[in-house]
Amino acid sequence: MPEPPSIHTYELPGGWTVMVGKTDRDNDRLSIKLARPGDWWFHVHGMPGSHVILKTKENNEKPGPGIFKTAAAIAAYHSKASKGGTVPVSCTLARYVTKPRGAKPGTVTIRKERIIKVRPAIPEAKKEGSE
Repeated sequence: MPEPPSIHTYELPGGWTVMVGKTDRDNDRLSIKLARPGDWWFHVHGMPGSHVILKTKENNEKPGPGIFKTAAAIAAYHSKASKGGTVPVSCTLARYVTKPRGAKPGTVTIRKERIIKVRPAIPEAKKEGSE
């Protein structure tokens, strides 16, 4: 029987929620099944790492630059670049993340990305949980 999905959840200031997949299968579930089209998707650029989703709010409030940087830093922390200095992180809306037919777990294609350069970090207060 497969293991239940395991997803880290971080609560950021202002009521923002960031979700992080732990395994390739968790990444698939998070990016393809759980993310809504208007959520923001993050992944360290050019190396293995977790898929990270910044959930949009019901009131359609736009995240500020600090929230984007924090979500990008979380993506860098949950990657092979976690011990690096400043690392590039890809960011796009979840609607631009697709899974190619027959691709192995954790593999996606993204469009309309922008790169945010950050140092790997996680927020002080972390809420662990599974979805």
